[in-house]
Amino acid sequence: MNPAQLVRYEVADGVGVVTVENPPVNALAPGMREGVIEAVARANADPDVRALVLIGAGGNFIAGADIRQFGTARAVSTRDSAKVLDASEKPVVAAIDGYALGGGLEHALACHYRIGTARAKLGLPEVTLGIIPGGGGTQRLPRLIGPEAAADLIVSGRHASADEALRLGLLDVLTDASDLRAAAIRYARSVADVRPLPRVSERGDRIAAAAADPAMLESLRKSVARKARHLKAPLEAMACIEAAVQRPFDEGLLLEQRRFAELENADEAKALRYAFFAERQAAKIPGVDKGQTPQPVRSAAVIGAGTMGGGIAIAFADAGIPVKILEVSEEALTRGMQRIRETFEARVKRGSLSPAEMEKRLARIQSVRDYESIADCDAVVEAVFERIDIKQQVFGRLDTVMKPGAVLLTNSSAIDIDVMAAATRRPEDVAGAHFFAPANVMKLCEVVRGSSTSAATLLRAMKMGRDMGKICAIAGSCDGFAANRSRTPMMTETMLMLEEGARPAQIDKVMMAFGYPLGPFAVNDISGLDVSYEGRKRRAAADPGYRKLHVPDRLVEMGRKGQKTGAGWYRYEPGDRAPHPDPVVDEVIAAVASELGIAQRSFDDEEILHRLLFASVNEACKVLEDGKAYRASDIDVMWLHGFGFPRHRGGLMYWADTVGADRIHRQVCEWHEKYGRRWAPSALLGAVAAAGGRLRDATGKEST
Repeated sequence: MNPAQLVRYEVADGVGVVTVENPPVNALAPGMREGVIEAVARANADPDVRALVLIGAGGNFIAGADIRQFGTARAVSTRDSAKVLDASEKPVVAAIDGYALGGGLEHALACHYRIGTARAKLGLPEVTLGIIPGGGGTQRLPRLIGPEAAADLIVSGRHASADEALRLGLLDVLTDASDLRAAAIRYARSVADVRPLPRVSERGDRIAAAAADPAMLESLRKSVARKARHLKAPLEAMACIEAAVQRPFDEGLLLEQRRFAELENADEAKALRYAFFAERQAAKIPGVDKGQTPQPVRSAAVIGAGTMGGGIAIAFADAGIPVKILEVSEEALTRGMQRIRETFEARVKRGSLSPAEMEKRLARIQSVRDYESIADCDAVVEAVFERIDIKQQVFGRLDTVMKPGAVLLTNSSAIDIDVMAAATRRPEDVAGAHFFAPANVMKLCEVVRGSSTSAATLLRAMKMGRDMGKICAIAGSCDGFAANRSRTPMMTETMLMLEEGARPAQIDKVMMAFGYPLGPFAVNDISGLDVSYEGRKRRAAADPGYRKLHVPDRLVEMGRKGQKTGAGWYRYEPGDRAPHPDPVVDEVIAAVASELGIAQRSFDDEEILHRLLFASVNEACKVLEDGKAYRASDIDVMWLHGFGFPRHRGGLMYWADTVGADRIHRQVCEWHEKYGRRWAPSALLGAVAAAGGRLRDATGKEST
C-alpha cells in the first residue's frame, strides 16, 4: 500500500505532525513504517520544524502489527522505523490515545517523550502469540521502567492503564485535554530546545541497580520460568531483558532480533496465531446479514442464586450491566447474595479490585423474589438446577411476564433448547447461553441455537456475551451441545481406563505434561463428582446400551463428591487443597474391574494421551457432521476457553492435525474393533484422512 495513504505529514505551529491512519485500530500495515520513516526525514530536513508529534487517527495510537504479517517477509520492520525515530535530531513526542500495543508501543518507546490520555492502554502482548517484541521493546522498556516492571508487562502480555503507565514512567504526561493533537503540539514546542534528547536507548539509571545485583535477576528469571510452564516465548523474552541489563543497547537489539526470528515460525507461534484468528472467526455467523446490528443488552436478569447464577450475575455487574437475581426462597437468595459479596471481597483482598469499585458493582446486582420484578429486562438467563421439568416451569413463567423482544436464555449445559422453547409462545426468542463454571472467571459462552431461534436472537446473545468479556461461539442443540458433547468421550475414556488399570495420578500427570494446568481428576474434584452424576443417570435411562461409568458413580454414592466433601478422586486434608492419592479409590477401582471381569494392565503415557484426545477428535467430527457446530475452529475455541486446553497446542482439532487425520483414523478404527460402538469412526474423519486434508478446516453441515 502507498505510505501516503497510511501516514499523513503536516506542519502545525512549527511542529511536524505525523498521523498514522489505518482503521479501525491503526494496525501496522505494509507501507506504514515506510511512511513514518519518510515523515521523520522530512521534518529533520525542514529548518522551520522544531519538533515532531507521532499520533494515531480515530481514537487509537497503533494497536500493534497486523498479525497476518507474522511468518512472512517484511521489507521494513518495526526495528527500522523505531531506529529512525530514536535517531531523530529533533525531539519526537508520541501522543497516545487508545491502544499502543506491540509494535505500536515500540514506536512510542523509540520517541523521546510520551504524552497520553486517560483512555490509553499500553502493552507488549507478543508472548500471547508465541513470539517476543521484535522492534526493540525488550531493550527499551527495561531501560525506561526497570527490568522487574518490564518483565511483568512483557511476560504477562497484559495492558497497562494510563494511570499505571504514568506511575511506571512509561508516560511522561497524562493530559485531560479534549484535543490530544493540540496538547501534544504544545508539549512538543515546550521541549523543542531541550538537549541532549532523552533517548530511551541511552538510559542506564533504571537498569543500574539490577546490573549490580545478579541475585535479583536470578529471582526474576525463576519467577518467569514458573509462569511460563510449557511456553518458550516468555523465557526468551526474559533472556532479552537480562541482555538489556547486562549488555550495550545494540548487542541486546541483535539478540532480540535473533530470538524473534527463531520464534516467529516455530510451532508454538503458529498454534497461537491460529487460536487468535479462530476466536475472531467464531464471532461470525454464516448466512447472517453482516449489516444487522444487534441491540445491546442494557439490563439483565438471572433466575437462580446458586453458584452458577451468582457467577453470571457477577459477570454482568463486572461488565457494567445492571442485573436482577431472582430466587423464590428468601434463604437461598440471602445465601446467594452473601456468596456474591464474598467473591468481590476476595478480589479486594487480592488487590485486583478497590473497595469503592466493589460497592459500585454490588450496587448493580439487585435481589428480587418475584418474576414481575424482572419483566422489563432486555435479557434473562435461567440458571436453575439441571432438571427438565424445573426449566420448563421457569420458561413458562418467563413467557408470561417478560416484555416483547426480551431474549430468553438458558444456562443448561446439555438439555435440548427446544424443550425450553416449547414452553413459550416465542421460541424464536429462546437460545442457550452456556457459561462455564465459575461463570465470572471462565471466558467461554457457548451460544446455543434451537430449531426456532432467530438470527436476531443469536446476534444479540453473542453481543451480550462479548460485552461481558466472554469469547462466544455458536453450537446447535443436542445432548451436551458442541463443547460438552465433544469432551464427553474424553471423560468416558478417562474413567474406563481406570477399570483397565490406569490410575488417576498417572492420567493427571500425562495431561499436565501435555500442557493442562490440572489433570482431569483434580479438576473433577474441584467441580464436584456429583455434577455429572445426574447427567449419566439421565443418559442411562434414555439408552439401554449406554456404557455406565461405575467407578465415579460408586464414589458419589459413597459421599465422595470432591473437595467440598474432603474426598473424591483424591483425599484432602482440612485447610489443604493439595490432592493426595487415596487407597480407597484403588479399592473401588479394583472391585469394579473384578465385578466386570476386566483384567488390569499397565498403560504407557502415549496410549493414555491418545485414548483421551482421539476419542474427542472423533466425536468433534461427528458434531460437525450433524451440523451442531459451524466450523472445526469453533470447537477449538470452545476447548481453549471452556476446558483449559493448552493454548500453545492451538486447540483440539489443530492439535489433531499435528498428529495427522490418517493416523488418528487408523487408530480409531482399531479401537472400534476392540472396544465396540463408542469408537465408531466418524465419516468426516475418514473423508479428511482419505483426502490428506486438515481437520481444522472442516465445516459443519447445515443444521436441520
